[in-house]
Amino acid sequence: MRFKDVFSIIGPAMVGPSSSHTAGAARIGRSARQLLGEQPAEAEVTFYGSFAATYAGHGTDCAIVGGILDYATDDPRIPDAIDLAAEAGVIVRFAEGKGLYPHPNTARIKLRSEAGRSLDMVGTSIGGGNIEIVEINGFHVKMTGIYPTLVIFHSDWPGVIADITQALKQQHSNIGYMSVDRKSRSGDALTVLELDTPITTTIIRQLEQCEAVHTIHIIDLNG
Repeated sequence: MRFKDVFSIIGPAMVGPSSSHTAGAARIGRSARQLLGEQPAEAEVTFYGSFAATYAGHGTDCAIVGGILDYATDDPRIPDAIDLAAEAGVIVRFAEGKGLYPHPNTARIKLRSEAGRSLDMVGTSIGGGNIEIVEINGFHVKMTGIYPTLVIFHSDWPGVIADITQALKQQHSNIGYMSVDRKSRSGDALTVLELDTPITTTIIRQLEQCEAVHTIHIIDLNG
């Protein structure tokens, strides 16, 4: 990964002993929460690699649950996040995963809301509090959470990407990074766009006018 600035190296303001195992974990959990769009009723977290070996000692379990509760990395409630989740009626389960995983610090988060929404997301903590989200509901992506991010589920139709980028151009919003994946030709697709500017309601309204767009989600870990 190319670090964007000195803060990418020294890590964010945080609660916890490790930028990788606590701050990064909190950002992974918060990404999942923002993708779901509401507080979950159930959360299943599977740790892999180094996360699986040390999550209790490094507070990774508390940090990732804090993120799922939408706490920032420096929120003083993080050490008590598991108890606070229980008080809020959120059922949390932890597991240690086996087999292949994309990075030594990997977590798979499955969320379900009372309204029936669900999310299956894989994130990795790559150092200094930085993360990469590498899978969302079976789509392979690359998302850092450094910038305001649009996550757009849509049909794989000709011209959809052009419609999306045209809408952003009209709002003078520059794309810093784009990731696209699809399940099948002319099937379901996912586009992730990291932007240099804040995501406004006007941008969302314009994107919602695209016939092929199904749902739009915003991730803003710094806002």
